[in-house]
Amino acid sequence: MIKRESRNVVRERRHVRVRAKISGTAARPRLSVYRSNAHISAQLIDDEKGVTLAASSSVALKLKNGGNKEAASIVGADIGAKALAVGITTVVFDRSGYIYHGRIQLLAEAARKAGLVF
Repeated sequence: MIKRESRNVVRERRHVRVRAKISGTAARPRLSVYRSNAHISAQLIDDEKGVTLAASSSVALKLKNGGNKEAASIVGADIGAKALAVGITTVVFDRSGYIYHGRIQLLAEAARKAGLVF
């Protein structure tokens, strides 16, 4: 019998591979996204200093259904607004190994509509 790895283990391996190539700076921070079944969150990270510049999540926004597409759009718009308030206009998008589809795509599009460039 062949033991199969879970989807999350494969995703984490993919995430490590991508993170070896991309990094956030103060001028162009990394927009990192985390998705669970119940919630979604995004944060802007300066990897050189190791600090989070801005963050937003469906938990912090107290959304009733934090795991749906509407919540992803709201979180994307919120992180975009917070980024512009801090003075950040360009970011590096880190999808954390998730497929660019569904909630991840909607969050990215909402952040772009809010004014972020990536």
